[in-house]
Amino acid sequence: MANEKKMVEQITSMNTDFAQWYTDICKKAELIDYSSVKGCMIIRPYGYAIWENIQHLLDTRFKELGHENVYMPMFIPESLLNKEKDHVEGFAPEVAWVTMGGNEPLTERLCVRPTSETLFCEHYANIIKSYRDLPKLYNQWCSVVRWEKTTRPFLRSREFLWQEGHTMHATEEEAREETVRMLNVYADFHEKDLAIPVIRGAKTPSDKFAGAEDTYAIEAMMHDGKALQAGTSHYFGDGFARAFNITYTAKDNTLAYPFQTSWGCTTRMIGGIIMTHGDDNGLVLPPAVAPIQIVVVPIAMHKSPVVLEKATEIYEQLRAAGYRVKLDDSEQSPGWKFAEYEMKGVPLRIEIGPRDCEAGLCMVAFRHNLEKVSVPLDAIAGKAGELLETVRSEMYKKALQNRESKTYACRTLDEIKSVRAEHGDGFIKAMWCGEEACEDQVKAETGVGSRCIPFQQENLGATCVCCGKPAKSMVLWAVAY
Repeated sequence: MANEKKMVEQITSMNTDFAQWYTDICKKAELIDYSSVKGCMIIRPYGYAIWENIQHLLDTRFKELGHENVYMPMFIPESLLNKEKDHVEGFAPEVAWVTMGGNEPLTERLCVRPTSETLFCEHYANIIKSYRDLPKLYNQWCSVVRWEKTTRPFLRSREFLWQEGHTMHATEEEAREETVRMLNVYADFHEKDLAIPVIRGAKTPSDKFAGAEDTYAIEAMMHDGKALQAGTSHYFGDGFARAFNITYTAKDNTLAYPFQTSWGCTTRMIGGIIMTHGDDNGLVLPPAVAPIQIVVVPIAMHKSPVVLEKATEIYEQLRAAGYRVKLDDSEQSPGWKFAEYEMKGVPLRIEIGPRDCEAGLCMVAFRHNLEKVSVPLDAIAGKAGELLETVRSEMYKKALQNRESKTYACRTLDEIKSVRAEHGDGFIKAMWCGEEACEDQVKAETGVGSRCIPFQQENLGATCVCCGKPAKSMVLWAVAY
């Protein structure tokens, strides 16, 4: 038991050092390892399995809406990148360049894609000719490179995995509908599958994606009160279409420019899961993306052969029912196994020993609250879905309660400072006049930046929290990852 206790104690308490706690979880739950390439991570099988489940769930949603998957090159010629001025200026500090091919210098530098708008536009210019070719609903699963100065596993790395949707539409109305529809897809996925409550809203003009007319985002609160941008969706208008000369023949036989959207989310979601749900025992995974949803642990197998027989029977029933289930009949002690699967965030653990077999029962341990319930052996397979939904529901409620308890309405900069001094990080709701100078001043004086202008507006007064002039909207402010 000493080794079992030591293994759990190796995780730094989140209340002692949240950043170190997060790093400990990533390493000790075997999600990642560090690479010899600075700022890049190795995603280990358990971490990648979480991403595969995320990918499957999102990809299913995309395809139900008519999107098709494609793949674009990794490299972008500099001349192509330069076709959209605002876009290239926005990404210039983060771009990695290829200048040599083998032993020969390249005649033109190649950018390692930080995003693929320009590549999609080049392709769309070749294939969109008529209104009959619209809409084009494409999505790409790939990796991108952004030369970040400060990195952290999943949250910010120089190479990361993501999906990027790029669509073209005949009308502005259709494109704007797509932009909001895909933001809602992300929000629905986070709340229903990841058990993470999010706030939907528009980014302020200064925080828009490079080249976009409007950017929308979902913002989630982590356990420590900081914000995480969990997904974005952008409306480009016809700016890229004009820059890349993408035209089509409309129904009235005139040439027209299509309207474009782009939307994406990344492996950052795994970081969001860790920081929203994790605890000092390790990961706490929502059932929808957990690589192992249920682990069956037979106890005292050597004393009673029927234990392993019953455990195997439960395992087979659960597997046949479609659950991701594991039977751990290894020689490790039960205590070691309990600590191991708590560390890895397995939502449900079924324990069965000799006495349980005699009584026709098993013990089900919940990872999210460490509570246990007794369930009849012949009912466990049929009850598993209900138990997993209880896990998801209670994880969501806990995360929502954390957000609500750390959200504050403020009417002056002094109020923001006072709230932060007393409570630390959290979400601040405050009115804003719409001027970038005030947005900058709020951050400079209080430390919180604008996260989004929530779709669900509240009237917290008639004046800007900063300058006292008439307010245009309520803004969500926070310190962000």
